[in-house]
This record gives sequence, C-alpha cells and structure tokens, in this order.
Amino acid sequence: MKKIVVFTAFLTFLLTAAQAQDVRFGFQLSPAFSWMTSNTNKINSSGTNLGLKLGMVGEFYFQENYAVTSGLGFFFNTGGTLLQERAGKFWVNSELTESCRSATENNTMTKLKYNLQYVEIPIGLKMRTREFGYIRYFIEPHLGFGFRTQATGDVTVTGSGGDCSDINIQKDVNLLNLFWGINSGIEYSISENTSLVGGVGLQFGFADATKDDDVVYLDNNPNTPADEKSKGSIRAFVIKLGVIF
Repeated sequence: MKKIVVFTAFLTFLLTAAQAQDVRFGFQLSPAFSWMTSNTNKINSSGTNLGLKLGMVGEFYFQENYAVTSGLGFFFNTGGTLLQERAGKFWVNSELTESCRSATENNTMTKLKYNLQYVEIPIGLKMRTREFGYIRYFIEPHLGFGFRTQATGDVTVTGSGGDCSDINIQKDVNLLNLFWGINSGIEYSISENTSLVGGVGLQFGFADATKDDDVVYLDNNPNTPADEKSKGSIRAFVIKLGVIF
C-alpha cells in the first residue's frame, strides 16, 4: 500500500510540474536484459531474457534543463526464468501437456521460463546539464505501469523428459505491472533541434507479475500440498538508444 501511495504522489507531482515551456518528441530502440526474482528462498532466478524496448517518448520542459518525461512503448520478450526447488502444480490456469504436468508434480527443480510482452507508459523527471560542446549529460528517475499483451512460457524439468515450450500462460500472469527505475546517459546534438541519446538504465518491478494459483508440495510430498503465494517481480538492465527532435 505504501508503494502505491508513493507512486500516486510522484505522478501527481510530475503532472503538476508539467507546465511545459518547450516540448520535444522522439523514439527509442533499446535492447534490454531482464530477469525475475522471488521473495522466497525456494524459488530462485535462473536465467535472463534478451528483449527490446520500442516506442515514442516525449519531454515537456518546465525549465531549460528540467523536463517531465512520458511516452508509450512496447517491451518485447521481458521476463526471465524461475527455478522451483519443490515439486508441485505450476501454471495451473494454462494448458500443459499431461507429461509436462506429471513431470512437475513428481520431480523437483522445475524451471519456468516467462516470455512476456507489455505496453508501457512511464512518467519521469529528466535533469540534464548545460551543453559541453555538443554533449549534455542527464539522469532520469521514473515510475510507470505496463499492460501485459502477450505471455508464453517454457517448462524444463531436470532429467524427466517432460519439457514443453511455447505455452500460452496469459491466465497465469497478471495484467498490470508497476515499476520504477532510473536512466542516465548523454545527449549528442547533431543539429539545432535533433539529438542522439545513449545511456543505460535499471528497471525494477514492484508488483507481482505472477498469479498465485499454483500449488507446491511441502517436503516434496503430494499429501502435503500448500498454496504457492510467492511474489515474482521483473527486473531489467536497459541499454538506452534513441533520437529526440
């Protein structure tokens, strides 16, 4: 709840500040490496996804070097792999083959790979330096939300032969994702009104991307089932590339 309050307060501040004196638009084409984390030690991160951020960006300057930023874009192939150390029933709302379902129930160390796509709307505050030659440096904290548009997954169970891939797992992934992050980098001016943008960023999801309908077997015993209520969050390292006009 506290995170939601902070999120709302920050958005309100940015919208209030956005009495823009100057407006710039552009687009980004940014590679990203994403992974997933869990709040339980029985589920561990076990692989990254190489994805891509593609979309439009807008900068609304209320002072010469301070701007409220926003945009609309896609985050392709985000997610990652989670390693379930316990046996159980996973992705119960999705259609797994019988062999795959049986393998997860009778074996430990199941890898669940999430391949997700979101439409994202970030809102941030960009702070940049004065121009040094053709270069400005900037830092940009931001918040945002994403709407899941696609979700597929792969299951790998060590030594079982019950692997399956390209499963539609939309029913096991929450529709809305909330995140915060920070970008930093440079703007390189190539004309009076056009700049190339390059930098790096980190993005941290603070909402649970996964639904909590799964069941795990305590002590790997089918006679002791328990609801699997862990929180699976998405993290990303972004190589920010773009053009601003």
